[in-house]
Amino acid sequence: MRNSFALGTLVASLFALPLLMSAPAHAGIAACGNIDVEAHGMCEVKVDGCDVACTPVTVEAACAAQLQASCTGSCPKVPSVSCTGSCQADCETECDVTPAQFDCSASCKADATAHCDAQCASNAKQSECQASCKATFAADCDASCTGTPGTASCTAKCQGSCKGSCTAQTELQCQVDCQAQGYAQCKTKVKGGCDIDCADPQGALFCEGEYIDHNGTVNECINALKAALPTITVDASAQGESSCSGNSCMASGSAQASANCSYAPSTGRTNTAGALAIMAALGAAFMRRRKAS
Repeated sequence: MRNSFALGTLVASLFALPLLMSAPAHAGIAACGNIDVEAHGMCEVKVDGCDVACTPVTVEAACAAQLQASCTGSCPKVPSVSCTGSCQADCETECDVTPAQFDCSASCKADATAHCDAQCASNAKQSECQASCKATFAADCDASCTGTPGTASCTAKCQGSCKGSCTAQTELQCQVDCQAQGYAQCKTKVKGGCDIDCADPQGALFCEGEYIDHNGTVNECINALKAALPTITVDASAQGESSCSGNSCMASGSAQASANCSYAPSTGRTNTAGALAIMAALGAAFMRRRKAS
């Protein structure tokens, strides 16, 4: 038990540090409850004070991802011709500036903020409405952009982006109304899962302050998140005291963990992802130790 607690403390100390992702946002990560992970987000494992972080607000994004999937069959998915036509022209104009860097899904999700603000302006439950709206955009954008590689033409990228955005717009009212009926029950269930994770020495996983409902598959979830950052290589195991210096983090004790982990952005978006990589390795190591004990 002492070793488990020490590892939990180590993980918490390492991942209270910010993680700025350089890869596009990813939704539909099954092992993470299909929650959307923002490209600029911060992910961390909480141990100390973890129970305080398990609130109805911090589980809304997890619930929205689950409720969106359950409501999708009853909501229309017929984007208007006028929406796709005007969107395509504007999108291609933007894409032509830097076609190699233009991301189909990210472009699609960029439309979410304005539409969600308008959709939820008069809604009495603002945070739930916003969560539902963003989950709808995330799901439709990723679905429409699947199979559209970065090397695709601007026309192809924009077709996917606009189809996703315009489809989401047709669904918004239906999705918000449908999801509203399930939040109370979902929040109770997901918050209970968060409390259980916090009681475990390994702690609970949060991204941008939102609890990640991995349904007991924390290592699979961490690895799925790590897969969005394929350039990271990590070797880690066991427990001990941790420290970061320069561009590496070390965990001393019966073993160690190391990776590129310079947390401060240099210019523009940083390519740093060491924290999540170490978290993935430590999580896997912890599970191996638990199985062996």
